[in-house]
Amino acid sequence: MTLLQAPARATTAARLGAVGVVALLLVGTASVLVGSRMLSPAVLLDAGDPLRPIFEARFERTLLGVAVGAALGLAGALMQGLTRNPLADPGILGINAGASLAMVLGISLVGVSGMQAYIWFAFAGAAAAALLVHGIASLGGGGATPVKLAVAGAAVTAAVTSWSTGVLMVDRATMESFRFWQVGTVGGRGIDVLLTGLPFLVVGGVLALVGARLLDALALGDDVARALGRRAGLDRAVVGLAIVLLAGTATALAGPIAFVGLVVPHAVRSLVGPAHGRLLPLAALAGAILVVAADTLGRVVLPPAEVQVGIMAAVLGVPFFLVLVRRGRTGAL
Repeated sequence: MTLLQAPARATTAARLGAVGVVALLLVGTASVLVGSRMLSPAVLLDAGDPLRPIFEARFERTLLGVAVGAALGLAGALMQGLTRNPLADPGILGINAGASLAMVLGISLVGVSGMQAYIWFAFAGAAAAALLVHGIASLGGGGATPVKLAVAGAAVTAAVTSWSTGVLMVDRATMESFRFWQVGTVGGRGIDVLLTGLPFLVVGGVLALVGARLLDALALGDDVARALGRRAGLDRAVVGLAIVLLAGTATALAGPIAFVGLVVPHAVRSLVGPAHGRLLPLAALAGAILVVAADTLGRVVLPPAEVQVGIMAAVLGVPFFLVLVRRGRTGAL
């Protein structure tokens, strides 16, 4: 990118940010009004309306969708920058698999029930898996390089997924409880669920924004980063912690939702370039829009049934990603 391109990219980012905020307000309003029972906009203003409980439930669901989508968009952009792998998403470092295994073991061995308990088990599993991946990747010379992180993540994901499947195959009661979380959904969660995970998301978001400059330095290579006064290992640890907090908490709150962390950073990067100072905030905004829109569409495509957001995100994300790849607009890391 030349010096002349930088101001243009900054202007584009500002305009996209404004458009994104308007788009989020529109899809958020649609999320509150659209469903098996359509609501009038008057319900938003009338606290005594008999349909007010439906509005409140959908409003809480929309807030959760915004938080989860923003976290996944941010986590995906961080992962792709940290590993320098354009196909990185919350699954590549074992986060989804670790959360799933902890959930399965918690239900099967401890007998946990209810979202409040599920969140803590899922988050602990996601964090443990990420630490295990980083520990394995750190073995040998060179430390936790991007390639070693990707390979270790794939290996841990495969192993942990097989363990989860093994437990589910012999424990049908656990499978019945687990399958509702496994598909990925923001429905049926109250505001108390969001508040439980919100502190982790806030800390992860702050670390992510701090990590923007770190990732720009690491993208130049470890040798150049050290020459600039950076400590590559510490910088990776900060970014890795942000990923665990964001992706782990989002997965704990809503279950594994695929393609958001993969598609969103590519789409944003193709428009504003690889500079993480611009990429990360827009990735969070676009992730929130995608999840809320997918959740809203899932309520109306097959009435009276509801298609969960994890499925709808894949339905929307895969074709869009294929179009980006076909046009060669995934953006350079």
